[in-house]
Amino acid sequence: MSTAEHEHDAVRETPDQYGAFPRLSPEQLQDLTAHGERRGTTRGEVLYREGEPFREFLAILSGTVEMLQDYGGPEERTVAVHGPGRFLGELGLLEGEAAFDTAVVREAGEIVAVPAERQRALVDRDPVLGDLILRAYLGRRYLLIGLGAGFRILGSCYSPDTLRLREFAARNRLPHRWLDLEKDKEAEALLCRFSIRPEETPVVIWQGERVLRNPSNAELARLIGLPAPAPSPEDGRCDVMVVGAGPAGLAAAVYSASDGLTTVTVDAVATGGQAGTSSRIENYLGFPSGISGGELIERAVLQAHKFGARLVVPAQINGLTPQDDEYEVTFTDGSRTRAGAVVLASGVWYRKLEVPGIDRLEGISVYYAATVHEASLCQADPVAVVGGGNSAGQAALFLANHASRVHLLVRSGDLNADMSRYLVDQVERHPKIEVLLHTEVRSVRGEEKLESLTVEDNASGERRELPVAALFVFIGARPRTDWLRGVLALDEKGFVLTGADAQAVADARRWSPLGRGPLLLETTLPGVFAAGDVRSGSVKRVASASGEGAMAIRLVHEHREKAGNLVRTAGPEGPRPVTGRPVFQG
Repeated sequence: MSTAEHEHDAVRETPDQYGAFPRLSPEQLQDLTAHGERRGTTRGEVLYREGEPFREFLAILSGTVEMLQDYGGPEERTVAVHGPGRFLGELGLLEGEAAFDTAVVREAGEIVAVPAERQRALVDRDPVLGDLILRAYLGRRYLLIGLGAGFRILGSCYSPDTLRLREFAARNRLPHRWLDLEKDKEAEALLCRFSIRPEETPVVIWQGERVLRNPSNAELARLIGLPAPAPSPEDGRCDVMVVGAGPAGLAAAVYSASDGLTTVTVDAVATGGQAGTSSRIENYLGFPSGISGGELIERAVLQAHKFGARLVVPAQINGLTPQDDEYEVTFTDGSRTRAGAVVLASGVWYRKLEVPGIDRLEGISVYYAATVHEASLCQADPVAVVGGGNSAGQAALFLANHASRVHLLVRSGDLNADMSRYLVDQVERHPKIEVLLHTEVRSVRGEEKLESLTVEDNASGERRELPVAALFVFIGARPRTDWLRGVLALDEKGFVLTGADAQAVADARRWSPLGRGPLLLETTLPGVFAAGDVRSGSVKRVASASGEGAMAIRLVHEHREKAGNLVRTAGPEGPRPVTGRPVFQG
């Protein structure tokens, strides 16, 4: 769009069709003014730029402001136009990321500017304003993702590193656009423009000029402005280290930080875990119309930030060592920190379908999550979903909005066996979903992408060819505990033992000086707790994971209190066990 066209369209404010562009009330604007400063604006003034960190929350008192993607570049386009009463920014302002668009004044007027940190405190204090801003920012983030704003990933659909970068961007809900070297004509032109050799791909292009050649997830995170890799506070120690940022980990972070404990939460890939990839969670308490996994997680992340918890993504732990009644935590990049207590909430890995030839199609047309990212690749083609649990049912319903047909393949003969009744009803009534019971995948066909499946009725032995363009697999998961083997006790499937189960195999020499056994969610290591899907015997539901995360912090306090009592009763020979009945829970 030309400059003349910009000026002509400047007064045409973008309508608020999806709740992403609400208007503040006069009272809310007045309250903001009391915490910031009024400032005049001039035509053509840039209020903030794409790629730079947000420093202020800006609300418009008069005049208009245009939001542009690729400002000044060959692909410049308007995202939205805002008038009086509207406010600027998107999710990056609340989460410390760089801006994904540029704000340019089109009609001079006046704004109120509130420093970002002061604005976060104001949002925390005023839940009505906070909810209004959060909903708008979530809507704007998904609008930017839909527009393909942000950075570009240039790489082949057959490249594992391309898949890695795309997954990291999608899981972290980062606006981006993927250009497939195999199909996109623009990709070849960009290779020439930036003198990039094919073997150097995938590359990430930021702001149309900065190029990162096959960056690590950590390098991409730093580019966007996600928290710096050093996970520890300045003194190299935190009260609580939370491993994993799914519902259990985020709940632990919120309750720990709100109780005044210095809290660090780390995740190897993204905040959200499996819940973050869910298109719709229908049975979460307090959301009668359901809530997307992405929105639930963003709310939890902002809540954790509100109380001062530090979230670091990506950061992967590979070592946990007892040290002077605390724990030394080691990261794969070699860094270390100390924690007074540790909450293990690392969740699970998706189980892969054991079918010959399926590995080469993973990430191309075989997926283990069903988000907007994967659904957009299906277009109007038929797809198949494997699994009989809630995740498979939710995925089938979501994909039915994108695919021409969804085949739900269930190994058992009863859809009610593992799926909630409300989901079964919706799945069976949906005109675009076909449920195939007693059905298993035996082989896949397709060289560059999936073309069809050979499925077998495990009751009759009859086989048939099923033409599909994508396969979504939801057949359970295994715990992320390989790094904990030999450190603490796991069950036969690798889940972490806690409470009474941990007591049965715990080293009595470690526990007898404490005068107690493992608490309800405590492992065979004192002060190390497990919550959510990673814990042996857990319910594997978002609500229960959140509850366990909160409960783990209550037990952290109990552990700290008992440890404090132990120190206070120490004599010349060292600590004496606390008197009283040992606590055995489970």
